Amino acid sequence: MIVRTTAEITGTERDVAAGAWRSKRIILAGDGVGFSFHETVIESDSVSEFHYQHHVEAVWVTEGRGTLTNLETGEDHQLGPGTMYLLNGHERHRVTCVEQLRMLCVFNPPVTGAEVHDATGAYPAPQQVETA
Repeated sequence: MIVRTTAEITGTERDVAAGAWRSKRIILAGDGVGFSFHETVIESDSVSEFHYQHHVEAVWVTEGRGTLTNLETGEDHQLGPGTMYLLNGHERHRVTCVEQLRMLCVFNPPVTGAEVHDATGAYPAPQQVETA
């Protein structure tokens, strides 16, 4: 059984910030459960672009308001509490944040925690990870 709090993750290597977003990585590949689980906050009045070429991501919005834009189709979707989106086609996307967004995110395959977005907004392809 794994039990963690965001309070104990804050300020550790599992607490990653870049640009307008901050991700507290609660479950990582090294935990050996086949997915990673994150709490991500995106700052108000910001625009962030992402492209997970090697991962599927499910996102559940718990707080805030914004717009999700599928950069492949131009389609916009309003984001607010209770909205879920699934990037099952590795879509390049933009999140325009109007009011600070708090989201719970699941990645498959799991991230290791050491990933950083490259110039295209992508994480590198996953490597074989030893479980802790």
